[in-house]
Amino acid sequence: MKITFCCTGTEPEPWLAGLRAALPQAEVELWQAGASPADYAVVWAPPQQFFDEQVQLKAVFAIGAGVDALLKLRLPAEVSFVRLDDAGMAVQMAEYVCHAVIRHFRELDLYAADTSQGRWTVHPSHQRADFPVGVMGLGVLGQRVAQALRHFEFPVNGWSRTAKELDGVHGFHGAEQFNAFLAASRILVNLLPLTAETVNILNRDTLSRLQPGGYVINVARGAHLVDDDLLVLLNRGQLAGATLDVFRTEPLPLAHPFWRHPRITITPHTSARTLRETSIAQIVGKMAALGRGEPVAGLVDVGRGY
Repeated sequence: MKITFCCTGTEPEPWLAGLRAALPQAEVELWQAGASPADYAVVWAPPQQFFDEQVQLKAVFAIGAGVDALLKLRLPAEVSFVRLDDAGMAVQMAEYVCHAVIRHFRELDLYAADTSQGRWTVHPSHQRADFPVGVMGLGVLGQRVAQALRHFEFPVNGWSRTAKELDGVHGFHGAEQFNAFLAASRILVNLLPLTAETVNILNRDTLSRLQPGGYVINVARGAHLVDDDLLVLLNRGQLAGATLDVFRTEPLPLAHPFWRHPRITITPHTSARTLRETSIAQIVGKMAALGRGEPVAGLVDVGRGY
């Protein structure tokens, strides 16, 4: 069995060493132009040339949960594409989102500003019932986030393409229930996959439908958000603020107004990092399952885009 590794922007040697240790019987090589055909590929944002040359692949494994960059390429129809379905990212995402929600709800940024100026100020407290959180996207990560928020006793709404039932989560689904989901939510968390249907879904119209004092947390993809629309709503006071971990251009250009806006918190696409050892174990397990003809989690539906 031959495995080729082609992950743009990733230090290859630790991955190659991990894959070789987990699969000592396999030939594991870093992809280079003109390389001999492989049976399996481990990839992240590969060039089109990779698929043009690797014409004998049985399956391709992405080292992340999102596959939007991969689906922009011309992909061979007969190849199975598999994404990570957790690999340690779900708990990280739950930590990140809960931290952002609690920081906003408890006004911890306001307290930090007060104490930095030597001010001992106690602000009025709020009721969790007045801060319902809407989670857009109820895949593995979205479900973990929704359940984590329930532990802190926030009302939680969930929206997905098809109906899903989660304990303690008010479910909405489909285009016909999207506006009702927005109207029921004050804090909006975006965990949707990026597809043709979800590009620019966070825009002036949709964000205006949140409850007064709405707050936006985007941890999915930068192209979900219309940047200028968010700025307009923040400057009008229609939205209270935003926490953004993903952007249309990364790294975020220094001239971008998000850097300087007082109601926007920025992090550098770090809400859920790929954990190499856990990811390798998952990929190796899925390779073995496919080899036995068994179904695997994370199989990508190219037509749907995730």
